Amino acid sequence: MSGAGPGLGDNARVTMTGGRALAEMARLAGCGPIFGMGGFQLLPFYEGCRALALRHVLINDERCGAFAADAWARITNRPGWCDATLGPGATNLVTGLVESLNAGIPLVAIVGDTHRAHSWKNMTQEARQTEILRPAVKELIRIERVERIPELVRRALAVATSGRPGPVVLDVPEDIAHAEHAFDVADFRVDPTTLAVQARRTRPDPSELERAAELLAHAERPLLLVGGGIHGSGAHVALATLAEAQTIPVAHTLSGKGAIACSHPLSAGLFGRYSRFANDLITRADLLIAVGCKLGEIATRRFQLLPEGVPLVQIDICPEEIGRTAPVAVGIAADARLALEDLAAAVGAPRVDRSAWRAELVERRARWWAEAEPRLHSTERPVHMARLIHELRRALPEDGILVADGGFAAHWAGLLFDTRRAGRHFVADRGFASIGYGLPGALGAKLAAPDRAVVGLTGDGGCNMTLGELETARRLGAAFTLVVVNNAASGYVKALQHAMYGAYQSADLVELDYAAVARAMGCRGIRVEDPAELAPALAEALAERTVPSVVDVVVTRDPARMLPAVDTRVLRVEKGDRPA
Repeated sequence: MSGAGPGLGDNARVTMTGGRALAEMARLAGCGPIFGMGGFQLLPFYEGCRALALRHVLINDERCGAFAADAWARITNRPGWCDATLGPGATNLVTGLVESLNAGIPLVAIVGDTHRAHSWKNMTQEARQTEILRPAVKELIRIERVERIPELVRRALAVATSGRPGPVVLDVPEDIAHAEHAFDVADFRVDPTTLAVQARRTRPDPSELERAAELLAHAERPLLLVGGGIHGSGAHVALATLAEAQTIPVAHTLSGKGAIACSHPLSAGLFGRYSRFANDLITRADLLIAVGCKLGEIATRRFQLLPEGVPLVQIDICPEEIGRTAPVAVGIAADARLALEDLAAAVGAPRVDRSAWRAELVERRARWWAEAEPRLHSTERPVHMARLIHELRRALPEDGILVADGGFAAHWAGLLFDTRRAGRHFVADRGFASIGYGLPGALGAKLAAPDRAVVGLTGDGGCNMTLGELETARRLGAAFTLVVVNNAASGYVKALQHAMYGAYQSADLVELDYAAVARAMGCRGIRVEDPAELAPALAEALAERTVPSVVDVVVTRDPARMLPAVDTRVLRVEKGDRPA
């Protein structure tokens, strides 16, 4: 256990407020930036942050604070921190917290609440916030006694980083935050094993492992389907080792991009709703191995992609997730890294010649790239989305990070953006797929990796939602690049309306010059209307070192050409379908 350190001195007891105790525990936990917007209830916590020189970031919207903390956590694999005052501050957190809950991202959210002596007497901003927040998080911990603050912060860290990671709310009544208490110095400690994911790793059941190994040993066309759990577990080397030793192609979800480098010879790219050729490999496979992947609607094309009769081995940290959306031949409840290492050891040397399977992968990849090439180099105006993603891929260095917002940003980038290293070089908010993640997510990623190039990719709708955080980024000197996909529409919805009705309702936005808006906010702003301007614009933006840059890219306005890899002019949409 990590001790109290020099901040509290050598006395057996020290008197401080509950808010200061929260700050002391955050310091001991080595917290990164705390994203929040204060209120009276948490003022002692803010004073504690100031006194301890913790990095607190004033944001303009609590949801954006949660998004930024989420992105910071994804890049570092450590718990992100955010805070909010009671009432509207607490309820504004909900969308961001659900993103982290669904995506398995560790977060600690400190939320102020009413003074308990006056609760339910029409206190200002009072709400049933614990009831609202509880289903949005892995665990909600209400602090009822000030002396228990160190213990309950330790509990929050353990819950956030153990098993399937997730967000934890510490609900702090006003009288708890402001109360003074003579704390036992020895109680200020943290467990270092709970300060990063994956905490408390579990190994596979040997009997289930042997069954999986036997299936793999005899499979001629095995395929790995991997999700974001690879990143949380840090299983990149274990995955590559198994895939290379056994010649197994690897397909990934949006969250799993970078599980192995997209440039790896065994990478099959994205599978599910959008696919290069991985879906075709799924139909040809004689064994599917899903690792750290929920196999949800998008990954399985609304639960219809996985072929019947093909054995499925599912590896997940949560036993209750196994078999949830598809029947399994073998279910392994274990940490992804340990499970992949143990499976590689159990199966031993390859017993089947898979050279034909590898040749099929190579042939399908070459055919897909040949088909995609004209779009990647398109000279049409407005700019083709494929050309934009291609230029982004060329502009970002190998260790760069692309943060993709919901909607088109994630769809196009997920399909076309290639990582060149294993790891989280592509971050997308696919837990909740909320619009508005791109800008605050880029802020969080840049603060997590200040020496790396960070690009946020957002639509004009997502930018409109979160534009205030450009002021936050400028204030902090966070010099990331924000690329705005400007189609003057809520494009995803407009494309679906086109496919289903050929008419539009509440889908169009005013044409805005986001580069001019950025310049008015003291940031660098560049507008691109010609695809030939993309490369120099991105180079100029990435070279900026003092303020954020906004590259406003005018892309197609044709709703029939907005969805990647789908020509919605001929798409048949049945009632209840989601074609994209």
